[in-house]
Amino acid sequence: MLVLLIDQASKFYIKTHFEYNQDVLMFGADWARLHFVENEGMAFGIKFDWQYGKLALSLFRILMVGGLIWYIRLLITARVPMGFVYSVGLITAGAVGNIIDSAFYGLVFSESPYHGGLAQVVPFGQGYADFLHGKVVDMLYFPMKWIHLPDWVPYFGGEDYLFFSPIFNVADAAITTGVLIILLFQRRFFRDGFEEPKTMATAAQMELPENTDAENTETGVEAEGPDFDGVNDTAASLEATEPVEPAGEKSSSGEEEVGKL
Repeated sequence: MLVLLIDQASKFYIKTHFEYNQDVLMFGADWARLHFVENEGMAFGIKFDWQYGKLALSLFRILMVGGLIWYIRLLITARVPMGFVYSVGLITAGAVGNIIDSAFYGLVFSESPYHGGLAQVVPFGQGYADFLHGKVVDMLYFPMKWIHLPDWVPYFGGEDYLFFSPIFNVADAAITTGVLIILLFQRRFFRDGFEEPKTMATAAQMELPENTDAENTETGVEAEGPDFDGVNDTAASLEATEPVEPAGEKSSSGEEEVGKL
């Protein structure tokens, strides 16, 4: 959120206080400048040279931001290292910052004249472009050194090149920083893998303690075993309820059997 606020504040100031191509030194250094330009493309002024390139780029940015927000939620749930989460957050904030330019700057600002004059804030919808067709404001420029390439270098030999020539903004810097951090520290981020959410007890917690009988004996608690007393009581009650044949009937029946013999 802080990156997004800095990005939009710097763009609003440059758009309303700088003329197009105006150049101001930062910190008195010739290699660090504020230079106001606008571009219709991606980071560092890269763009698609076809009719619907701007619209396609804006829609792609919106889809990418939606996917990044969903991905950040997954990362937080998986409890990945926060350094990786912050890096993805930088990329997301930078993409959102440039989407705001493309979506709304054409609706709320007048055109920045190429030959002098400042842009003005206008009523919503009366700006210089339609929705998703606005231009991205760039202002950070670091022309550090001219480099002459030897003639033996293929394709580019014998030419002079300025390092660093692209003009960019805070959103572009956030995207680049996030990507570089991931590339440089990915081994550290994923060294121990992702930590899964602890929603269930571990196997160690589910195991029963060993030597329970010995521990109970030491503490004076008897171990519970089969209840034989209850079984014996039940058997005794069943015996008591069985019918007993009278002695007289038994002897007479025995005498009859002897007489038959």
